[in-house]
Amino acid sequence: MHIGFLNPQGNFDSGNSHITKHPDFGGQLIYVKQVAIAIAQQGHKVDILTRQIIDPEWPEFAEVIDTYPGVDNVRIIRLTAGPKEFLPKELLWPHLVKDWVPNILQFYQQDGGFPDAMTAHYGDGGLCGVLIEEEAGIPFTFTAHSLGAQKIDKLEVTPENVTEIDEQFHFKYRILAERLSMNRSAINITSTRQERFEQYSHRVYGGAVDVDNDDRFAVIPPGADFSIFGAKARSENEEATHEFIQERLARDIAESRRDLPAIVASSRLELKKNILGLVQAFAMSPTLQERANLILLTGGLDDPLREAASDDITEEVLAPIREVVKENDLWGKIGAFGLPDQSQESLAAVYRLMVKRHSVFALTALYEPFGLAPLEAAVAGLPVVATKNGGPSESFQQGNKEYGVLVDPEDPADIARGLERLLCDAKEWEYFAQAGQQRVLKKYTWESTAENYLAFLEQIVSSPDTRPRAELLPIHPYFLNPESETDVSLKELSDLYFGSNQRLLSTPSV
Repeated sequence: MHIGFLNPQGNFDSGNSHITKHPDFGGQLIYVKQVAIAIAQQGHKVDILTRQIIDPEWPEFAEVIDTYPGVDNVRIIRLTAGPKEFLPKELLWPHLVKDWVPNILQFYQQDGGFPDAMTAHYGDGGLCGVLIEEEAGIPFTFTAHSLGAQKIDKLEVTPENVTEIDEQFHFKYRILAERLSMNRSAINITSTRQERFEQYSHRVYGGAVDVDNDDRFAVIPPGADFSIFGAKARSENEEATHEFIQERLARDIAESRRDLPAIVASSRLELKKNILGLVQAFAMSPTLQERANLILLTGGLDDPLREAASDDITEEVLAPIREVVKENDLWGKIGAFGLPDQSQESLAAVYRLMVKRHSVFALTALYEPFGLAPLEAAVAGLPVVATKNGGPSESFQQGNKEYGVLVDPEDPADIARGLERLLCDAKEWEYFAQAGQQRVLKKYTWESTAENYLAFLEQIVSSPDTRPRAELLPIHPYFLNPESETDVSLKELSDLYFGSNQRLLSTPSV
């Protein structure tokens, strides 16, 4: 088969540059890359379709065609969408319709043939899947990764602030695109059952998909890359990374504490990741402070607890953390820095070093749709303390069986209790280190993810007329011609989110 991956936001390149540098990047890029490679390794031709960026700050994203070294059958194809420079995902909507989708269709017409099927990622990729199927008849699967409704909930949107928040996040386009994507896809792929029955059942998606009775759902969990994060794996810069960590510990941690275990957190600096809650938990627990240091891996920022960030969004995350550190005199007990190359290989080397010190990995996000990072830490050998909200509740617990310690991210005392459980009891640490690692090795592999994708894609391609279809929503005129006078109405989003009026968001509004 020939399969196209539609992923306009973020970007991909042969060196995995900037993979965690921007909120539009991160875990979903790793997901797409790993699934694409695993499918290609089974003999299929794969294209990762993304946006071309011609910008001095993003030189890796300029060439139209790119490949991964040593990987056959995978092309990275970058096509223009709007202006040449990088744009955040919230600003892409009109450019996807006007430029990116037509450029994809033209590319394949000139390339000699279209893919047999597409797999679309996030609402923007899903919208493009809808438009490509409408134009060329190519079926697609939809993988949301996260849905906009949950972000609206977390931002505590009200009728009074909805206009201001929508100006920044453009939810009226995102929700509409997600509704169309889940309604018209051949299969909706989720990482967990919870994602299907809780995220897709949100009231703003009413009428687009039936989570209880729709056969177009498949739970396909992602995997961890054992060749990078495995306990016995070694990166080329393993020793150099260990030396770097020792240097940063010498800078940030009091000399008498440098051999203590660490509470390791590695995530983007976003409010929803709730790093503040983790720092508050550490600050309120004398036991944690006695037994461990807190280490925050902070992307491209080398000393964020002492130096202001260059952008307001990151500073909004860091400023209250600095206040907690100052008020509780945590200096010498907490370190924050980024790894020099920000690579997965370096991150894995950090995890393996921290395993030797009987450290713990912590993810205290307010909500985590799946949670690939704790799986990667677990396969390296670190026991995990993770948010109970979202995917970790399935990956680290099955029935009464625990594979990690789940905590309430909005309760710093509960976070502290979870960390103390592992750091104060050697038997508990050993049990969860082993249980978490074996759980990932048995259940979360990219090979099995790819095999499940392929099973559904082959079914869709071989029997296109027998696949289940929902009652199709019409495509809003804005997504057919953004330059027309017809736009998506914010009132329709407000009615869906705040009111009992369940009108379809796809109803045209002039």
